[in-house]
Amino acid sequence: MQALLSTTYFGPIQWYQKLCSYGSVMIERHESFMKQTYRNRCIIAATNGLQTLTVPVVREGTYIRDIRISDHANWRHQHWHALMSAYSESPFFEYYADDIRPFFERRWTYLYDFNMDICLKMCELLDIRPDIRHTEDYVKPAAVAMLNESDGTGGGSLVDFRDAINPKHPHHDPGFSPRRYYQVYERKHGFQPNLSILDLLFNMGPEGIFYIK
Repeated sequence: MQALLSTTYFGPIQWYQKLCSYGSVMIERHESFMKQTYRNRCIIAATNGLQTLTVPVVREGTYIRDIRISDHANWRHQHWHALMSAYSESPFFEYYADDIRPFFERRWTYLYDFNMDICLKMCELLDIRPDIRHTEDYVKPAAVAMLNESDGTGGGSLVDFRDAINPKHPHHDPGFSPRRYYQVYERKHGFQPNLSILDLLFNMGPEGIFYIK
């Protein structure tokens, strides 16, 4: 089976779980950009509660692959400062800092390319080797339904998570059950499920892989 995913900026644990759960995944390159989604934002656990980090974009292109990153408001410095503030006391922040910092020092032109480089680095650090492919054209939901209907296996050969993995209105996902792990501010705010993969990485380090499989 194959999963169909939207691109994400340091995506949530649920998104990375799909990389491990499916034989291959396709990342959608031809959809229209959608605001207030994981495509250009991630959610972390900070000292005062949940904090959203958003990459500003220039919406000149038609497809997500053409969306450019903006240099507005010195966001790179702000995001890195937020991560240091939130995770400097976590067990593995210093261990991974040199791997993560370059994403806030270099400049990428396109959001899709930026997100893919982040994804590849996260897979390297988590020691997972997913089969990642990219759509050649926009995959319409109706086409997904027709493909699964004609598949004949009953389970469907392509599972569409593009809208399901959503920070504001997530769809029910029976294949994902958030598992508790150590978080720096759990005593203060309680356990916060399905945060950015960075939260899992900084708090659990190499053991993070056991929470996404």
